[in-house]
Amino acid sequence: MNEARRKLLLGSLRAFDLAALILSFALAMILSAAQSGGVFFVEAFSVKIKLWNFIIFAALLVVWHLNFAMCGLYDSKRLSTLRAETVEVIKAVALTGVSLIAAAKLGGLRIVTPVFVILFLACSAAILVAGRLAGRCILARFRGHGRNLHFVVILGTNARAIEFARKIEARAEFGYRIVGFVDDQWAGTGDFLRTGYRLCCDFESLPSFLRNNVVDEVAILLPLRSFYEHTAHVTALFEQHGITMRFDPDLFNLKIARPRTDVFDGDPHITAHCGGFEGWSFLLKRFIDLIGSFVLLMLLAPIFLVVATLITATSAGPIFFRQKRVGLSKRQFVMYKFRTMVPNAEQLQSELLHLNEMTGAAFKIRNDPRVTRIGRFLRKTSIDELPQLFNVLMGDMSLVGPRAMSVRDYKYFSADWQRRRFSVRPGITCLWQVNGRNSIPFERWMELDMQYIDKWSLWLDLKILARTIPAVLRGSGAA
Repeated sequence: MNEARRKLLLGSLRAFDLAALILSFALAMILSAAQSGGVFFVEAFSVKIKLWNFIIFAALLVVWHLNFAMCGLYDSKRLSTLRAETVEVIKAVALTGVSLIAAAKLGGLRIVTPVFVILFLACSAAILVAGRLAGRCILARFRGHGRNLHFVVILGTNARAIEFARKIEARAEFGYRIVGFVDDQWAGTGDFLRTGYRLCCDFESLPSFLRNNVVDEVAILLPLRSFYEHTAHVTALFEQHGITMRFDPDLFNLKIARPRTDVFDGDPHITAHCGGFEGWSFLLKRFIDLIGSFVLLMLLAPIFLVVATLITATSAGPIFFRQKRVGLSKRQFVMYKFRTMVPNAEQLQSELLHLNEMTGAAFKIRNDPRVTRIGRFLRKTSIDELPQLFNVLMGDMSLVGPRAMSVRDYKYFSADWQRRRFSVRPGITCLWQVNGRNSIPFERWMELDMQYIDKWSLWLDLKILARTIPAVLRGSGAA
């Protein structure tokens, strides 16, 4: 696709998205009015005609457009699936809802009720996804008739190159056509020729082939170590011809790390992201942490006061227990809990190692002699954990994440794969918390942490938070 046509289609998509948001806003207003018997519509219309509200709405459209762009909705989706694009749309719409609520609070828009927001989000998500589905169907039809095709040459005839070709052929709707493979004769050439794919030329005749054939893109799938100089030479050749180059990012057979392109001081790099959360979902997670911890601290203030009084009245020592814990990327921070043990509990731990009931690096004793009377109740109900909300507010922890490990326990980690848990912020609750806590062996605990990191989503966080309440009420695994 030439640049002018690409810009035209991209501009049309941007216009469609803005029109979809305006239509969704109007539909939400009409449906809300129908639900309230029409009274809401009269009030909403009288509010809408004010100049200030038009300014707010125009500003919202600009914010929503920037939000869609930052969420990647206007990046090339030629090799993306509808499912992946739908997820991106839903994320962008969710952030649109957050900005709408914020604008309503700041601008005093009474029409933006919870029902209105839900209707707006549902309508906009449905229209945007339907529009993209229609666009994909139209492009697939064009490509099926030989229009909007992308001709690709594949460098290399190894197993990875053949796998890439089969993926392209399996998705005809992408509009890619394989011109052929480029490689010199080698031990595996015979096996390659038996696949039925075409070897269009060798490296020596590649310049001549490019001069006389249509090639939009090249996929470079040569072994990096043995073909480095060769690859450097041919990439310079493709650059001269203005041909798009696609590199295999999995150069080292990484099993977990997610490759991506990045820019550092103006220079492009390929980075392998091995853990942690990123993007708008991560920012929304942090926003939920901030709001959630602040609101909970306000609501639980009376309980804090009662617990502080009980601790002071029943045992000597401070109200809060402070301990260095290992957090994000192994940064150490001071974690706060209500004190449930005698003041010199850490000094006594070495004398109780033979009573440890946990495997691995963790240390737990069901009937720990260091625990005070009120401390047993606080532990059983998990009330002792509540001061960690201060850590969440300060950014050292999250509401949901792997449990923060003490410096002592960290030193006893036996396997490096377990340390990947430190690639994210520790949390107050996690999969370990809602699946039995201290009744779970240490190895299984670490596996649950890896499962959380690999499958993380905001929805998973919400499910864990919902499951935490009954787990605390049961007191399952608490010690």
